Amino acid sequence: MAEMTLVEAVNLALHHEMMQDDNVVVLGEDVGDNGGVFRATVGLKEKFGFKRVIDSPLAEALIGGVAVGMATQGIRPVAEFQFQGFVFPAMEHLICHAARMRNRTRGRLACPAVFRAPFGGGIHAPEHHSESIEAIFAHIPGFKVVIPSSPQRAYGLLLASIRSNDPVMFFEPKRIYRTVKSDVIDNGQALPLDCCFTLRKGRDLTLVTWGACVVESLQAAHTLSKQGIEVEVIDLASIKPIDMNTILQSLEKTGRLLVVHEASKSCGVGSEIIARTAEKAMCLLKAPPKRVTGMDTIMPYYRNEDYFLIEEQDIVLAARELVEGWK
Repeated sequence: MAEMTLVEAVNLALHHEMMQDDNVVVLGEDVGDNGGVFRATVGLKEKFGFKRVIDSPLAEALIGGVAVGMATQGIRPVAEFQFQGFVFPAMEHLICHAARMRNRTRGRLACPAVFRAPFGGGIHAPEHHSESIEAIFAHIPGFKVVIPSSPQRAYGLLLASIRSNDPVMFFEPKRIYRTVKSDVIDNGQALPLDCCFTLRKGRDLTLVTWGACVVESLQAAHTLSKQGIEVEVIDLASIKPIDMNTILQSLEKTGRLLVVHEASKSCGVGSEIIARTAEKAMCLLKAPPKRVTGMDTIMPYYRNEDYFLIEEQDIVLAARELVEGWK
């Protein structure tokens, strides 16, 4: 067991799977000689060689297409897009081929590929380096969409993603790449790709969140506890499929739902969670569900970035309104 950061846990999971399975390869821009823009793949090329750690040209469409081709021929590629906002040139291959391969061939071919990308704001980067567009991929049949929020979950979820026989979009919240540390055991134990994780128990409010917003959500829950409001914090982790059972079981206790995500509000994953709650468990609710989200704007440049990003106090105010305004 060793204490490490989230990005180090990603690296550890890649090392583990490449040791266990010679069919696992890594490809992307600067993943080899430079170890990736955030150093997530550092040391892999030295250990496994240039045939399994492939520096691609600066061409996202090529990365997506080559990964799909590899995956249909028995290889398990882990393709990195340097930033989530750079994925758009590869969308033809991702949507029209990776996500449809099993259905198109009636199960004759699969596409066991992982498409990794750092995402979200908080590092004072330009707009395409700060996207939070997980909802786009959640809307596409055939994809699993996974977002870890801690080193342990990054390790276990990435192992499961690489072992999956269907394509996985694996988005890593770069704002907490190095700010969140915890102990990780390199035991090869994967975590399920269809479950969320209850991080804190509570009786008054169910708070569902994911990615970097887990940090502010836990901080807010701690503050609210001092004010007599006990919040149950759930890390969604799997954006597609969504584990509604855990969320509904929590709502049976609390009767109040708050969803927190950095992505823009309109058509976000939070909308889907609230819609499913209304369809399946309206009778459990003591108050209308509420969202705390990013704005319906493009991520601003760094001087205005803090206006876009969610802070602890935003969550505290929304939670208090839900509990105190609907007793």
